[in-house]
Amino acid sequence: MLILAIETSCDETSIAILKDGKEVLSNIVSSQIEIHKEFGGVVPELASRHHIKNISAIMEEALETAKISMEEIDYIAVTYAPGLIGALLVGISFAKGLAYSYKKPLIPVHHIKGHIYSNFIENKIQLPAITLVVSGGHTNIVYIDENHKFTNLGGTLDDAIGESYDKVARVLGLGYPGGPVVDKLSKEGNPKAIQFKEANVGEYDFSFSGLKTAVINFVNNKRMKEEEINIPDLTASFQEAAVNVLVKKAIKAAVEKKCKTILIAGGVAANSELRKRLFEAGKEKEIEVFYPKMEFCTDNAAMIAAAAYYKLKYSEESIFADLNLNGKATLSIEED
Repeated sequence: MLILAIETSCDETSIAILKDGKEVLSNIVSSQIEIHKEFGGVVPELASRHHIKNISAIMEEALETAKISMEEIDYIAVTYAPGLIGALLVGISFAKGLAYSYKKPLIPVHHIKGHIYSNFIENKIQLPAITLVVSGGHTNIVYIDENHKFTNLGGTLDDAIGESYDKVARVLGLGYPGGPVVDKLSKEGNPKAIQFKEANVGEYDFSFSGLKTAVINFVNNKRMKEEEINIPDLTASFQEAAVNVLVKKAIKAAVEKKCKTILIAGGVAANSELRKRLFEAGKEKEIEVFYPKMEFCTDNAAMIAAAAYYKLKYSEESIFADLNLNGKATLSIEED
């Protein structure tokens, strides 16, 4: 089975071809990070324009790299939500045009399910499993049963973990995106130097707004007093508080749901401290922890193809309905 997938939910234009749910024949990603850096974040209009500019060339490269023609493709998959609406429309419109022209079935894929299924590309996953979804826009704990049915157990009540990393990096003048640089600097600092409180919210819910504000207030107070800020200590202390709550709740969910598997999904799955701490905590509880290889952590079309493959395999409802762009654009993963 050959699936061609298209991902344009934010600032990466990506097209991939996946064989039988496992073999990545091509996964071409064009990142716009350098374009958006000067603005300190993604500018939706710019993102949409660059998707339009790049998508045809990326399509040609994906087919050429895979040594596959469109006639050989069995299905076309595309991210339909969540994401920037203009960016999503570029990918959806392109996918619908291809599906119509080549008479191929079109599979709409939820972006977060794509991140989750990125773990399945190279790993043999035992279900049921708990997934810790950690990205720029999402922080969730998701339960997956043996039939690949998804249940959202909890999520962030305000800021996502990735967004918090970006805002902490911005106030410290560390640039965009903030996650990689904060993670790197934290290795040089003392995580116990500053005690930041963890938010006490629902059983599987998260709140990072207070932690982010505490860091900003700490920085502002230091600057007002003209005192030096030890940036490695500050980033390490922030990361300690953030990672602590993520690990604690993921392990709690796995134990209570009797799962022997935890998956990490989303851009923040690349965070070295989160990987290390969750792996250690999982080992103590005899829980196996998986995370995608680095190239599948950020937005990419290979993960969308993988999600489409499993959707084909396990979905009980018809998945070939036309995408209704005027319909509900932010369906939860349970409704997908």
